[in-house]
Amino acid sequence: MIEVQGLSKTYRVADKQPGLGGTLQHFMRRRHRDVQAVSDVCFSIAAGEMVGFLGANGAGKTTTLKMLCGLIYPSAGQVVVAGHQPQKRHPDFLRRITLVMGQKQQLLWDLPPMDSLRVNAAVYGISDRDAKRRISDLSDLLELGEELTRPVRKLSLGQRMKAELLAALLHQPDVLFLDEPTLGLDVNAQSRVRQFLTDYNQRTGATVLLTSHYMADITALCPRVLLIHQGHLFHDGPLDRLANRLAPERHVRLELASPVGAEAFAGLGRLDRCCDCEVNLRVQPHELTAVVAQLLERFEVRDLEVNDPPIDQLIGDLFRQGSL
Repeated sequence: MIEVQGLSKTYRVADKQPGLGGTLQHFMRRRHRDVQAVSDVCFSIAAGEMVGFLGANGAGKTTTLKMLCGLIYPSAGQVVVAGHQPQKRHPDFLRRITLVMGQKQQLLWDLPPMDSLRVNAAVYGISDRDAKRRISDLSDLLELGEELTRPVRKLSLGQRMKAELLAALLHQPDVLFLDEPTLGLDVNAQSRVRQFLTDYNQRTGATVLLTSHYMADITALCPRVLLIHQGHLFHDGPLDRLANRLAPERHVRLELASPVGAEAFAGLGRLDRCCDCEVNLRVQPHELTAVVAQLLERFEVRDLEVNDPPIDQLIGDLFRQGSL
């Protein structure tokens, strides 16, 4: 459904020094420099896949999405989405995609969402009967009712974001480009949006490319992730395999009935902390069952927890390194 080969984008920007002197110098003799936003990105996404697109701020995620939608013309490379070259903006292509950006809106601020939905239906040539049916189905999935008849400015952020999703999906696109669709939403609203996207993908078989700074969005929706750093794609693969590669050990936390010396834990994984009655160990997954059994046999344990390292922390460390 999406095929990207050698995709690059370079911006030419003015190089101006601050202050009055810099302004005068820039007026008399302009200087420019090239900024490489995206460089030689290659990947492919099959129909029906839900793929997470991760990177720090300024890594090139939004620029890539805009090139995939045809909003920005690439400096180099080839892009094919749903059998079309996005930069040509063919009407058949535009009917098959949608772009949702959490920091931008398409609904008219002073009008109810229903009015904007009717305009969208007319733009895409959807009959009144089909438009009513689709609006009813999508509003049920998104738990939107009377909110569709209130002015957009009167809606909460979560209600507005769900209405934006409804407007973006009214024409039943085959490809969804979602740029931080849960930005600024509370925990409950984020959960409802994730569930809606899962249901929509299962019902329609739509292809989804999702960027988000909330790792809960990625872990809930995307089995596969693309990682980008300073415009370069440096990982493409399953999320669980990435997590196991970044943190191959499990964290075991113990609370003992009485203090025990650190030497008592020799051969039971890697000791991180041993302070009074609290003990933290790191254990290889294939040794976990045996180690936990020995801990329960040797010591009087009041509490025991086994956890994976937080995925947010792992991905954050990875972004700071910029490579695997």
